[in-house]
Amino acid sequence: MKTILQREGRLNLLVSLFMLGMTNPLHAQWVQTNGPGGGEVTCFAVSGTNIFAGTYGGGVFLSTDNGTSWTQVNNGLTNTYVWSLAVSGTNLFAGASRGMFLSTNNGTTWTQIGFGLTNTDVRSLAVSGTNIFAGTYGGGVFLSTNNGTSWTQVNNGLANTYVWSLAVSGTNIFAGTYGGGVVLSTNNGTSWTQVNNGLTNTDVRSLAVSGTNLFAGTWGGVFLSTNNGASWTQAGLPNANVFSFAVSGTNLFAGTDYGVFLSTNNGITWTQVNNGLTNTWVNALAVSGTNLFAGTNGGGVFISTNNGTNWTQTALMNTGVNALRVSGMNLFAGTLGDGVFLSTNNGTTWTQVNNGLTSTAVSALAVSGANIFAGTSGGGVFLSTNDGTSWTQVNNGLTNTYVHALAVSGTNIFAGTDYGVFLSTNNGTSWAQVNNGLANTYVWSLAVSGTNIFAGTWFDGVFLSTNNGTSWAQVNNGLTNTYINTLAVSGTNLFAGTYGGGVWRRPLSEMITSVGRFSTDLPTDFSLEQNYPNPFNPATNIMYTVPGREYINLTVYNILGEKIATLVDEEKTPGRYTVVFDGSKLSSGVYFYRLHAGRFNETREMVLVK
Repeated sequence: MKTILQREGRLNLLVSLFMLGMTNPLHAQWVQTNGPGGGEVTCFAVSGTNIFAGTYGGGVFLSTDNGTSWTQVNNGLTNTYVWSLAVSGTNLFAGASRGMFLSTNNGTTWTQIGFGLTNTDVRSLAVSGTNIFAGTYGGGVFLSTNNGTSWTQVNNGLANTYVWSLAVSGTNIFAGTYGGGVVLSTNNGTSWTQVNNGLTNTDVRSLAVSGTNLFAGTWGGVFLSTNNGASWTQAGLPNANVFSFAVSGTNLFAGTDYGVFLSTNNGITWTQVNNGLTNTWVNALAVSGTNLFAGTNGGGVFISTNNGTNWTQTALMNTGVNALRVSGMNLFAGTLGDGVFLSTNNGTTWTQVNNGLTSTAVSALAVSGANIFAGTSGGGVFLSTNDGTSWTQVNNGLTNTYVHALAVSGTNIFAGTDYGVFLSTNNGTSWAQVNNGLANTYVWSLAVSGTNIFAGTWFDGVFLSTNNGTSWAQVNNGLTNTYINTLAVSGTNLFAGTYGGGVWRRPLSEMITSVGRFSTDLPTDFSLEQNYPNPFNPATNIMYTVPGREYINLTVYNILGEKIATLVDEEKTPGRYTVVFDGSKLSSGVYFYRLHAGRFNETREMVLVK
């Protein structure tokens, strides 16, 4: 499974990078074609006839015609990983993985806000009169009484600061937390009380109010409280992970990892309503008049006009697009799970061209003359010599088949993988590993400038080879964010799109003429990084750093706290390390990985999606 980040973020970053290279910005306009697009939709907000969709990596999209068409509205939105949206009067708030943003003109422009918001990973938002509440991942709840100009942390009594969801019922504010259940504040967050009596699952991903009923969606079904959380009873779907709710009259809809369910009797019984819903991992639900919208994980947005009886995919559709390449008059799109699509009419229509493509998670495309190469997640590299009509697997010597990037330099084909860079000089017939000097082998992106090859890595920044990969040197001077998603050459500059740190630029000549001068300092602190990709299927990479010789234990646990795998249990010398966790024999769900080294202990969460 390709990552959420790449399948949505790579296309948007490429758009931004190409626009940076334009000399006349007045002509830099993009129109989404009626074909592979979309990505993971995380949240919705409705304001009059406007429907806003927040996505993970693509920012915010706006539809003014009930989802028939969507426009990306990201001007000023410097972080496009949007977890939450909220409307307060004419103000639209967006909570992102790194910051809070405000738009007063329906998303036309955005301004970053958040003075006093010490934790900027904003997972949930709620409006109560003139108060705006923000739930953060690890920082608890923050309150703004002035439209987001400033924020105050309001955590007194909040035993768990990982806040997934917020809901308002009259003067009551409810917060759903990760592992701490539901907490209630009756005084605008001045103090909180845990209200978990009967709540047997305390991982609360969503909350909804319907009349006097409060519903909690957990990692183990739905719970109902009729007394403001004083007590809870299980209200169905015990085997589902409930990510979202929507209320329409007497209808209660739940978005789960099994699609959408409908209850007309306050959760006593549920009916699955998935007809036409081709992607059943539903992150977000929203009601606008008689329309019900479902935002999915990789399938874009679906609409139902009959309470979920059947669904139609809107223009924000299909699986996420990982790669685009042009060959003559042909446009190829590589997608998350549907393989390769071909358009011969500038994206007006698309045809799936997968004959012989045994792995359809296409992460990279490259063109060399009449040859089209497709890099896949788990299947290695495929070659087509007939515009995608048929494909042949070309993996001889390619010891890692998770191919994140492809690049062509003359007659050389380079592949960026979890095990570094591979080179083929014979159109993929055979491959050789070329990693000398490449300190980090998790290569996410490649770029070519003449005979120079740049490799963007996850965690260690950018490397340069001036001799076709025979040796590499790190070229990170001034690059404070070294998680590189994508690279592009424009004119005399190299652009690097980073994870959460925006776009960076550096002159090519500066790196090429000074390639030997840059530092490869060892880390000075322990760290455990977020696994990548996440969610994942079936494998993911876990990265950690060791500042001195130390005995390292890296262990994986399930949600019940049971140990299921030991990944590292040995002494390590100073350095940066990557270990692969294979979840092919496990079921979908949340897992935890813990690093213990001397006095250092840290635990992180990862999600396996099959």
